Amino acid sequence: MLPTERLGRLVHQGGFTQERIVFLLALMLFAVFSASLPGFATVDNILPLLRNVSVLGILGLAMALVIIGRGIDLSLVATMVIAVAWALSLATPGDSAIVPLLLGLALVLVVGIANGILIAYVEISALFATLGTWAVIYGFGMFALLSQEIIPLSTDWGGVQFLGTGSLLGIPMPVVVFCIVAFLSWLFLRYARAGLYVRAIGDNPQTARLTGIGVRPVICLQYVLSAVIGYLAGIVTAATVATMNTRVANSSLVYDVILVVVLGGIGLSGGKGGVRNVIVGTLLIGILINGMTIMNLEYTTQNIIKSVILLIAIVVDSVLNPRDEQTAQQGDI
Repeated sequence: MLPTERLGRLVHQGGFTQERIVFLLALMLFAVFSASLPGFATVDNILPLLRNVSVLGILGLAMALVIIGRGIDLSLVATMVIAVAWALSLATPGDSAIVPLLLGLALVLVVGIANGILIAYVEISALFATLGTWAVIYGFGMFALLSQEIIPLSTDWGGVQFLGTGSLLGIPMPVVVFCIVAFLSWLFLRYARAGLYVRAIGDNPQTARLTGIGVRPVICLQYVLSAVIGYLAGIVTAATVATMNTRVANSSLVYDVILVVVLGGIGLSGGKGGVRNVIVGTLLIGILINGMTIMNLEYTTQNIIKSVILLIAIVVDSVLNPRDEQTAQQGDI
């Protein structure tokens, strides 16, 4: 038995799952920031924190569906940004938001299907396929679809604005949307046949194929769902800040999303983890980012800290979720 496998077993036998550890760290970090940072535990800070965490969590759920199936989607944020910005740019005063939003949805469906085909049928590595898709969708969007970097939300789209600024029974709507998406994702992974197939493929693609599972169509479905959920996160983002800034596509947001998923305990080797892992990872990273912002740490410094945490999370993942022979040969992603 390899040393990492032995250590992983000892951790599991002691009841110290990564999910539990991260949840306890989130509680401790919240307590420390509440005691040391003026204004951290106030309503004026908690509400924006919940809204921002919710968007990160929705994106985390999108990424989780792909990673559980032994993939990754680096085009997630760029697809979200360009599709939502394009939809906002199509707004005409006095007209409904339905047609522009449906056109944006059509764009993300095309990207999701393209990712699935490249990975499942052309058999390009998910890492390189989605990296290439990121470059294509961002370049095409800025060249052919958009004329400016920051697109405002139409004031006529009151229903859309409600998703970002409204509340339900005192709960901010972004949090409500996150809870709904989390519940639907849990149902999908737990009870839907396609969701069970995603987990089976992530656990062992060859075994899944031998049992009669249509591996390629399921892989395509993963990336379509990822793109659609990301699009919803983009709509909530635009509704919250009343704009969509296309520069977000070149930011570190996609790495924050991966950090949320891996830190929460979803193994890069596939087939492991679920919605609860995304929730605890989202809580910890959301609290950390908010605390660093209040401390007025520079953006570069924040990125360094998050990068170190991501590296540690990947090392922990390799201990708790050792590679099987197939993963070791082909790579986690």
